Amino acid sequence: MTVEPTARAAHHHAGVEAEAVDAGYLQKRQLRTGTAGWVLLAGLGVAAVISGDYAGWNFGLAEGGFGGLLVAVVLMAVMYGAMVLGLAELGSALPTAGGGYTFARRALGPWGGYATGVAVLIEYAIAPAAIATFIGAYVESLGLFGITDGWWVYLAAYALFIGVHLLGVGEALKVMMAIAAVAVAGLVLYLVGAIPAFDSANLLDIAPTDAAGASDFLPHGWMGVWAAFPFAIWFFLAVECVPLASEEARDPARALPRGIVAAMGVLLVLAVLMLVFTSGAGGSEAMSASGNPPVEALQVAGSSDGLTDVVNYAGLFGLVASFFSIIYAYSRQTFALSRAGYLPRALSVTNGRKAPVLALLVPGAVGFVLSLTGEGAMLLNMAVFGATVSYVLMMVSHIVLRRREPQLERPYRTPGGVATTGVALVLAAAAVVATFLVDVEAALWTLAAYALFLGYFALYSRHHLVASAPEEEFALLAAADEEVR
Repeated sequence: MTVEPTARAAHHHAGVEAEAVDAGYLQKRQLRTGTAGWVLLAGLGVAAVISGDYAGWNFGLAEGGFGGLLVAVVLMAVMYGAMVLGLAELGSALPTAGGGYTFARRALGPWGGYATGVAVLIEYAIAPAAIATFIGAYVESLGLFGITDGWWVYLAAYALFIGVHLLGVGEALKVMMAIAAVAVAGLVLYLVGAIPAFDSANLLDIAPTDAAGASDFLPHGWMGVWAAFPFAIWFFLAVECVPLASEEARDPARALPRGIVAAMGVLLVLAVLMLVFTSGAGGSEAMSASGNPPVEALQVAGSSDGLTDVVNYAGLFGLVASFFSIIYAYSRQTFALSRAGYLPRALSVTNGRKAPVLALLVPGAVGFVLSLTGEGAMLLNMAVFGATVSYVLMMVSHIVLRRREPQLERPYRTPGGVATTGVALVLAAAAVVATFLVDVEAALWTLAAYALFLGYFALYSRHHLVASAPEEEFALLAAADEEVR
């Protein structure tokens, strides 16, 4: 196998080499293009996140009280809103299945691209494992199929939804959209029951501690706000997966910005309504330890069993929607990193329906094994750590590309430019630190996994990149353009 001189020269500064591959290499690694319009992309963004409205965010009430979690949600909404506007620009300019890895590869070189892609992959490989444990808990609590042991549910969930993805992206995105629609309808029904039971006194029923700055509004003081960041993130975690569908979108330059901004708008409205009316109907203290806050809030409010049951089943749909969509996200991130040689190349081979088989199966197997730990909360904290690290790197990428490549064609431009993504960068850095405040063990385990991935790149894959992969070609064209100028 020969090494292209241009590729070797372009990568020499980073100590990496890209190899030429035969013409059939990319033929075996093709996704189905032109499948998704902006509505399906928005559906993907909402579906990936919707389970976070049903459970998980409420543990932030124990960290910061209602006021602390409210401030944290506002700050994280600002971070995600600014980040989504930055990703809309990057995705329209560099539309490939690599998403954040593609953007960082162009801005920060092979090391930066790989570090970003792996952080995203850690987030998306671990998050479904956490969600699988919650699906198991729901199935048990609803008494479905007489199941009392969660691992059967985890296995069935992975097998069923990976199977649907293997049928192809068009089918998968439509199924995902339908499941997400049921989950959103469930939240609307829940709010119809919760809003009449709202009592503002319930919001502030957690007694103030002796922490610095503590009050009725901030019972755990200002540090409580910071500690609530990871839980506020659960209202929005994984909306950033939308650019991973770029290669399969119709007219990605227009569809991607519209899809991701629309998804963020829906999620923002739901986050505010769920935080305020769940705490107000069920009481902040009671909700702070609840495994199923909408159902328990309705029970406290004395709602009918019929409504409670419907919301309970809708919560299961919400978990399934997020599980299903994040499987899509991890497969596309794995596919892109593998196609370019950063991960073993076999992971990116696609089947007759143009679905990446091993990119779906291998992270799924890892996730299934992790789900057997039953440590749902810890797994989600690990996913949040991977996510926040990737946010820092993606926002740095936006700022670097704005400064270094002002001539890059940008069909969509971020309102406010680097000032907008600069705000997201500062908040994302604070969120990385917050993961250590909440669960040091989870953060350290994730850091260890991250270090192993970086070691693989340092010792092996940086010498075996694929020059003709789209992300590498983008980078080579940029390097050539720099030389000409």
